[in-house]
Amino acid sequence: MAKKISRSAPHGESADPKEVLPEPEPDVDAQLYVLRLCVSGMTPRSRDALVNLKRICDAYLEGHYQLEVIDLYQEPALAAAHQIIATPTLLKSYPPPLRRLIGDLSDTEATIRRLGIALRTKGDS
Repeated sequence: MAKKISRSAPHGESADPKEVLPEPEPDVDAQLYVLRLCVSGMTPRSRDALVNLKRICDAYLEGHYQLEVIDLYQEPALAAAHQIIATPTLLKSYPPPLRRLIGDLSDTEATIRRLGIALRTKGDS
């Protein structure tokens, strides 16, 4: 069964203090990111991917995302429909282009770069 998690307002949690990425600044023109995380049950890797993705979304997308978690054990037909060959897999369908990231998303910097999230540090104009 697919589980939808949406944020419409910024979340007050801060990012992991060990992160070395620039602190995000709200972007008024930010667009909605449509993300689907395909997992196979709640394995440790699937759980880690969900926790890491939520942390990234809360810190860097500040409510400008729609997240759907798809458990391929519950809906195996969606594996073929989304062409999933490994789990966990993150699909970013909007904004284009479509991106697929496989793994637990623990490398925050690489995940942000691959999703195409533009980082603006404080003081950038």
